[in-house]
Amino acid sequence: MTARRVLVTGATGYIGGRLVPLLLDAGNEVTVLVRSPQKLTDVPWKDRVRIVQGDLGDAAGVRAALAGIDTVYYLVHSMGTSGDFERTERVAAQNVADAAAAGGVTRIVYLGGLHPDTAELSQHLRSRAEVGRILLASGVPTAALQAGVVIGSGSTSFEMIRHLTDVLPYMPAPKWVRNRIQPIAVRDVLYYLVAAADLPADVNRTFDIGGPDVLRYGQMMNGYALEAGLRQRPIASLPVFTPWLASQWVNLVTPIPRSLAVPIIASLQNDCVVHERDIDQYIPRPPGGLTGYRRAVRLALGRMRDGDVETSWRNASIEGASSNPLPSDPDWAGHLVYTDLREKHTAAKPADLWRIIESIGGDNGWYSFPLAWAVRGWMDKIVGGVGLRRGRRDPQRLHTGDVLDFWRVEQIDRGRFLRLRAEMRVPGRAWLEMTAEPAPDGGSIYRQRAVFFPRGLGGRLYWFSILPFHGVIFSGMANRITAAAAASKQASVDAEAATVDTSLPAGKH
Repeated sequence: MTARRVLVTGATGYIGGRLVPLLLDAGNEVTVLVRSPQKLTDVPWKDRVRIVQGDLGDAAGVRAALAGIDTVYYLVHSMGTSGDFERTERVAAQNVADAAAAGGVTRIVYLGGLHPDTAELSQHLRSRAEVGRILLASGVPTAALQAGVVIGSGSTSFEMIRHLTDVLPYMPAPKWVRNRIQPIAVRDVLYYLVAAADLPADVNRTFDIGGPDVLRYGQMMNGYALEAGLRQRPIASLPVFTPWLASQWVNLVTPIPRSLAVPIIASLQNDCVVHERDIDQYIPRPPGGLTGYRRAVRLALGRMRDGDVETSWRNASIEGASSNPLPSDPDWAGHLVYTDLREKHTAAKPADLWRIIESIGGDNGWYSFPLAWAVRGWMDKIVGGVGLRRGRRDPQRLHTGDVLDFWRVEQIDRGRFLRLRAEMRVPGRAWLEMTAEPAPDGGSIYRQRAVFFPRGLGGRLYWFSILPFHGVIFSGMANRITAAAAASKQASVDAEAATVDTSLPAGKH
């Protein structure tokens, strides 16, 4: 790839977060345009890029961000279900098209969705196709790559296949499980995205990209089962499963929230296969060839076992979830705010206490009343929220912007302070803070604060309705977290003593 000045939109997303380091390694000067720069606080490549805060809906801001840019990567796609998201996407695409043409951009690379040319498209596929048409009509040479189901560790499509197969020994399924699909490994998508920047200047068109295998959705599930060491699942195609009903089913039996399940399922209503391989005339296939489906699954599972998942669907912004940070305490003046404060001393050192705090959630649990947490998660799922099963990307370490079950990490001062912002469906905005501070006696003080800004009468009633549970849940959390920290400290002391004991010469015990 020829080194150039590149702007990436969607750098906090699944594909963008993996593409940026590849562009940097190729010698490019990379700028990222993001709405929330704090999501990039802990990414390893943060100090190698120029970060511009902005929104694609702001035409003036887009023009400023594109000044002096050679190549633009358009990787933004709304996963919302609100009625005006198509208009939002049109405006964003037009702003980029106009700014690119006015600013002398020489290439736009867009990642859209694979779709049939004749069938009626879902709202989301229709919107992605329209974005592609707007960019192609910009006057700037554009490569609109059209990919189907992307298979990789952390991708929404892969996670949906994985959880459906893991959870259900028998799969009642919609009739679209018989539709043909041509999945593509995320590594091959990234390969084509990087290479597309070097296409000849006269190339302005769409390209279908897909892997070597054409499968039915049921075959994809059973291919995953074989790679995961599971027995193959019997699958029954039931015509009563409408797309809406299927999305509710996926929402309930997998961690995928309804807002993400709806567009995925809608895109599976038709065959989703490559109709042309013209990309081969311009870009040679990846070294070693395109990645087959089973190998892509094997690679994804390996990444997960090694804890090496760079980006994940979990970090996608959720429609309706609050994205505003917690105001500072002085800003609360004049607002109704409910808080729950807990403080507890432990003999554990702050470092031992912090290890417990940072590893909370996911498979490690919440240290208090598991049934109550599970019920709250199911309640959230039923109303279309994210639920408690999103888990966490890494079992031990958290980063700003990471998802943690139905929370998101808003701020982390490693070793001392963690603030989580609620993304469950609540009539208001909620946060949970945990702090580890040194105590005068060499131990530590654990502080825990829940903050809730109610919305209307419903918010007030919600807070008082769950108040009795707070006494159990939040006090239990404080007690068990400090107890776990003390146990961790004692385990370290015992291990150190055992090491010293076994190192003494014979007869000196």
